[in-house]
Amino acid sequence: MAGIEIITVERRSEFKDFVDLPWKIYAEYPKWVPPLKKEVRRLLDPGAHPFWEFSERILFLARRGSETVGRIAGIIDRHHNEFHGEQMGIWGFFECADDPEAAASLFSSVETWVRRKGMTFVRGPLNPSINYEAGLLIEGFDYPPALMMTYNPSYYQRLVELCGFTKEKDLFAFLVDGAYRLPEWLDRLAERMAQKRGIHIRGFRLKDPAPELALIREIYNDCWSGNWGYVPLSDNETLEMGKNMVRIGDPDLAFFIYYEDEPAGICVVLPDINPLLKRLNGRIGLPGLLKVLIYRREITGLRGLLFGIKEKYRQLGLPILAFHHLYELVRKKEKYRYMELGWTLEDNESINFLVEEAGARIHKRYGIFRKFL
Repeated sequence: MAGIEIITVERRSEFKDFVDLPWKIYAEYPKWVPPLKKEVRRLLDPGAHPFWEFSERILFLARRGSETVGRIAGIIDRHHNEFHGEQMGIWGFFECADDPEAAASLFSSVETWVRRKGMTFVRGPLNPSINYEAGLLIEGFDYPPALMMTYNPSYYQRLVELCGFTKEKDLFAFLVDGAYRLPEWLDRLAERMAQKRGIHIRGFRLKDPAPELALIREIYNDCWSGNWGYVPLSDNETLEMGKNMVRIGDPDLAFFIYYEDEPAGICVVLPDINPLLKRLNGRIGLPGLLKVLIYRREITGLRGLLFGIKEKYRQLGLPILAFHHLYELVRKKEKYRYMELGWTLEDNESINFLVEEAGARIHKRYGIFRKFL
């Protein structure tokens, strides 16, 4: 058997191999949902995507003979390192055949690169940071991924751990299915809260998205600043993400919670367009546009993308009011049969307890892994 050769991606043909490899890895995994290739190319393009305004990356391919069997990205996020006072390298965009030698060579290449950059540990998978797709799926392989959530073969965890990485943090995804009914205690409490003066909810103003996105960024950076792994979103990142959310979003399912005319919280739920992405198989074009028209009825689920309450308002019970409001919105939209909520940190006990008490169940589990250099 030929040995493993590691190639640093520099040529256009090598970059194409990097983007195309998942279609080979997942040929026998029907639950996998292909991303749009043009979106992957943009996300990885330092000249196009705003994440690279403060970050750098290197891409590696693993080849055995003439066959590409793996890929990985090494990433340095200067915003994270400045905010946390750390020297963290990142691994992400990892895909690999069940080939321990190839995986070891890929991780070794990333470790060498980040060590030369002065990093003291490596964390991943982050694609390319905690604000994007994050985590290695370790439970829930029988279900397809929801929008902007990862999916991978079960053997990935073994490959990662064989390379000396240990699990640092679990991420949870919760499921609310079509049989869900709001618990009576939550319904009664939310109705009482709705009577209180000074509390109100307003929807996302789709006609003027720029100030709405700025408000989302303000609330996000306030709500999550104390969370493990948090990295502030930049203005340009917010605009980039917002452009995509506005394109696919249902404005009824994004709303702000106010207390005494001050923005106190945010909830953003998106249609889970992954069934449609599966039909598109990585390409849009004219055939893709026809598929959108034909198959958009297959979008029957939701992804709870963002929910947070500013710290100074967290004793007011606003999450209960927000859950009730969201439930009533979704109930009126009969086409939606499920909602995946997440992810949440395993040790975010207050929100996890509330979500479970409200009747959701842990649906999937993801791992973030770390290795000291």
